[in-house]
Amino acid sequence: MTPQSTPTPRRRIGLVGAGGIAVAHVPGLLRLGDVVVHSQDGARALAETFADEAAAVGSTITVADSLDELLREVDVVDVVVPTPVHAEVVRAALAAGKHVVSEKPLARTDADAADLVARAADAGLQLYPAHVVRWFPAYARLHDAVTTGLLGDLAVLRFSRSGAFPTRVAWFGDRTQSGGIVMDQMIHDLDIARWVAGEVVRVSAVTVRTGDDEHPVEAAHVLLTHASGAISHVAGLWGPQHLAFTTEYSVTGTLGSLSHSSAAEEPVRSDLASPAEVDGFLPAVDPAEDPYAMELADFVAAFDGGPLPRVTAADGAVAVRIANAALASIESGQPVEVSL
Repeated sequence: MTPQSTPTPRRRIGLVGAGGIAVAHVPGLLRLGDVVVHSQDGARALAETFADEAAAVGSTITVADSLDELLREVDVVDVVVPTPVHAEVVRAALAAGKHVVSEKPLARTDADAADLVARAADAGLQLYPAHVVRWFPAYARLHDAVTTGLLGDLAVLRFSRSGAFPTRVAWFGDRTQSGGIVMDQMIHDLDIARWVAGEVVRVSAVTVRTGDDEHPVEAAHVLLTHASGAISHVAGLWGPQHLAFTTEYSVTGTLGSLSHSSAAEEPVRSDLASPAEVDGFLPAVDPAEDPYAMELADFVAAFDGGPLPRVTAADGAVAVRIANAALASIESGQPVEVSL
């Protein structure tokens, strides 16, 4: 008789959280394995929304009634809970011996972020922050242009990011919990500025918030001085609900400049199915080249012994440190030095 091979068990991925960003993660997760969701609210609705897509790719999406149950059932964990509880859930997943993906910011405080990095290293586990903008084509192209020397020595970098104020959940607008626009939205561009221009040594920031509880508007400007001498200006806007999500950058070096404007690009046209809209607070993506799916695939490949992805846990901790330095500058009205 010919011996029959034993089928390789399907990877089981735990998704902790079922809010808006979970909708961006689920399609990519389903391509990588079976998904088990746990959340205080919305887990069953999320599973039902993606049931057909799961079946179409040969995966399942089920619900766990508790975090402990989820941690017993899964191989790796993707954390998409609100910012104030990132550290708590990541610690639990690491304590259970799981490799972890955590939505940005890695944690709300510098101390928690550093603690998570240390815990993962001590346990021999991998931890990656989901700084997905590093996977958006325009920003990957910028990084390639800089690292290949195409722009020469960088001098001035300008980044901006605008979208509707996230009024659907109260904690977003509470700076104590979310870090406000700087930590929740602008941390993407703070991370990109460091990714392309190198370490940050000084941060200055200002912010303004106007409107009322029903129609808030918040804007912030952050100035980064890099160790190289380059200067990055990062602007963020949370505006009225009709404001479309847009991103821009303009980066100038001694040999040339590179710029990007999402508003100037042709809208993505695709016949591929998109099972659920993310919402107006996140960028639209091409289902055929989904940055959220690409980053998750890279993280899982690294969990399986593949190449290290383009962002590390240490990068996530530094991004938190820069964002908190900006918040400290806003409070004091003075520049804040950042230790390397």
